[in-house]
Amino acid sequence: SVAYTPRKQLLTIKGFSDTKVDKVLHEAAKLVPMGFTTASDYHAKRLELTCITTGSTELDKLLGGRGIETGSITELFGEFRTGKSQICHTLAVTCQLDEASGGAAGKCLYIDTEGTFRPERLVEIAERYGLDANEVLDNVAYARAFNSDHQTALLSQASMLMTESRFSMLIVDSATALYRTDYSGRGELSARQMHLARFLRTLLRLADEFGIAVVITNQVVAQVDGGMATFVADPKKPIGGNIIAHASTTRLSLRKGRGETRVCKIYDSPCLPEAEAVFAITGQGIADAKD
Repeated sequence: SVAYTPRKQLLTIKGFSDTKVDKVLHEAAKLVPMGFTTASDYHAKRLELTCITTGSTELDKLLGGRGIETGSITELFGEFRTGKSQICHTLAVTCQLDEASGGAAGKCLYIDTEGTFRPERLVEIAERYGLDANEVLDNVAYARAFNSDHQTALLSQASMLMTESRFSMLIVDSATALYRTDYSGRGELSARQMHLARFLRTLLRLADEFGIAVVITNQVVAQVDGGMATFVADPKKPIGGNIIAHASTTRLSLRKGRGETRVCKIYDSPCLPEAEAVFAITGQGIADAKD
């Protein structure tokens, strides 16, 4: 992580002079490959990436056939009751499955900012996959964030935990909720976006360093652009602006369907085509919708 840290940030550490920082960065560069590589080497590396099943075959197909990709940020956004937290609860269990079963054989870190985490849901989902409920709960490291500064500080604790044990998933539900209350009005917009950008950059760095899958949820806001909203098919857009749009590798839009069904759409992805999939919220997590 030293190799990825900006020079000016290292200079803020007490006892680190210009000469010492240059020496530390020089030595770190020897240990961490940060130069050019061939596209074929990078392609071979990407083929080794593990994917984590969402619990729904149709949703996995939408995401390239295997589910949530490790080493990147996947964003879920939508209105309330569209299944964002339910997907997160299911992933907290499926990431613990072995690779042959669609998991990544690792523990889960869960940062909850809205108070929606329910361990009893994990117990129900664990029963579906034949896992020991107590073991599943022990493999989920949970933290409740109370403000945006605390939310960022928890990532430092998360990185320490990941050096001690094998983790495969980091969930932040929701990444933007606290920013909506901690910062208000256009006067604080710049400060909010800078703080959010640093938070997302840290998430991406953790995904790169530890090879984990990072899943964040995002809220939506109604567009109130006068009469223009009338002509827009869906007048709601994810909050966070371009900062979160550029930081997220894959963006998934969720909306309500009939009954317990929900519709997921590829909103943005560097490699997946725009498409939709229907899934259902069941008593044992996310599953395929019944015809």
